[in-house]
Amino acid sequence: MGFGLQLPDYPWNAMEPYREKASRHPDGMVNLSIGTPVDPTPQVIQDALKAAADSPGYPTAHGTLKLREAISDWYARRRNVPGLDPAAVMPTVGSKELVAWLPLLLGLGKDDVVVRPTVAYPTYDIGAILAGATPIAADSLDELDASVRGRVKLVWINSPANPTGIVRDTASLRAFVEQARAAGAVVASDECYAELGWEAWDQDRGGQPVPSVLDPEVSQGSHEGLLSVYSLSKQSNLAGYRAAFVAGDPALMPNLVNSRKHAGMIVPLPVQEAMRAALSDAGHVQAQKDLYRSRRERLLPALQNFGLQVQHSEAGLYLWGTAGEDTWTTVDRLAQLGIVVGPGVFYGERGNGFIRVALTEVDERIDAAVKRLS
Repeated sequence: MGFGLQLPDYPWNAMEPYREKASRHPDGMVNLSIGTPVDPTPQVIQDALKAAADSPGYPTAHGTLKLREAISDWYARRRNVPGLDPAAVMPTVGSKELVAWLPLLLGLGKDDVVVRPTVAYPTYDIGAILAGATPIAADSLDELDASVRGRVKLVWINSPANPTGIVRDTASLRAFVEQARAAGAVVASDECYAELGWEAWDQDRGGQPVPSVLDPEVSQGSHEGLLSVYSLSKQSNLAGYRAAFVAGDPALMPNLVNSRKHAGMIVPLPVQEAMRAALSDAGHVQAQKDLYRSRRERLLPALQNFGLQVQHSEAGLYLWGTAGEDTWTTVDRLAQLGIVVGPGVFYGERGNGFIRVALTEVDERIDAAVKRLS
């Protein structure tokens, strides 16, 4: 008798030969693959964590009221979502665990379909598999046969998208929400790069803010069937804290909270206090965005000089591009320069031929990559 879930191999294991090749570069490796934050966690957040270090009791799965109020205030201030009820908010142990477990928490099973973008983060598929549901790649429900559309119970939106950096505007989001509601499906919108818009979406440079699925212009005044998922990992350098949250439909939230109570999926109280501090301080977010903007402005022309055609990439921490060749050929050519990138094939069939280049390296390593690419 065999044991263990039959999940695909963790894709990043396939990168080991290329990491090893890149590490042999005389000036060392530049790792632009995973996208983990490398800059210090802001002091205001560290101080809040330390101040709450004496936490002998169990925290609540729903989160403290003060944290949920801070999240609600942040949605009003930064995401154009006024009046969000703090009861319809819950902290999560990072956003990846929620992505992986949401289909199961919603009660999906073998006859149900989970729709995710055609080029997407692999965990959307893993979540469907864990629940016994069927993952299907589509960027619109119009792409599905009527028989399949009738089985759709969860639709994932990812805007700004990982890895492509595509941003859905208000009209596009509203159309997707209308389709999903007509099909009786929940819409979960993964929005964790929303503060990192560039070009037309760089509100610090006169662009538009990235819209949320909970924005009244998208939701048409009702959060029924809608969930917004957000993480502080990128904007606040909190990946090591596992600090994220979900907000939206007040009818769905009690069951999510109850299920997570039973499963012990609880954010530690010191982390909840750190999240509250992070959400209340806009200065560190702006400073971090400025750092990423500077790195992007240096890397983009260097990659184009290397022969990469960068597509989309108008938000988030990645540059998505193709050199007009097989993905692994490009990955290998960059590894010879001591640069490690993410293979586009990790993100679905339509990622073949593409690579994902992260902006998450310290300035000295970014400059080293620019020099090698040029």
